[in-house]
Amino acid sequence: QVQLTESGGGSVQTGDSLRLSCAASGDTATNYAMAWFRQAPGKEREFVAAISTLNTNTYYTDSVKGRFTISKDNTKNTVYLSMNSLKPEDTAAYYCAAIDRLSTSLHRRLSPGTYPYWGQGTQVTVSS
Repeated sequence: QVQLTESGGGSVQTGDSLRLSCAASGDTATNYAMAWFRQAPGKEREFVAAISTLNTNTYYTDSVKGRFTISKDNTKNTVYLSMNSLKPEDTAAYYCAAIDRLSTSLHRRLSPGTYPYWGQGTQVTVSS
C-alpha cells in the first residue's frame, strides 16, 4: 500500500507558474500509475492529468493541455505537476492519486472513484 503526500501549492498571480510534488512512501512509484485531480469550492473533484506506471503515456484534461505537464521520477518515488500560465480558474485543492495501472477506459481513467490511494491535497490559488 502506498501513502501519498503533496506539496508545492501556494498563492500566485495570473500567468505565474507552480510545480506540485507528490511523494510516495510505503511502496515504490514504479509500481503505480499516478494522477492529479483538483477540486474547487462547491464543485466536484475533476481529473487534471495522469501518467502511466512506466511513464510511457500521459493524459490531460483539455483545459490544461499545453500549460501543465505531469512527470514521474521513479528514483525519487515522486510525481510532479508543472503548471504554467496559471489562470484564476485553476484555483482549487489539488490531489495526487495512485492506482496499480491506468484504466484503458477513458471514463474510468477520469473518475476519482477509480483510484484507491489519495494524498491530503495542496491548495493552489491564482488571483487576477
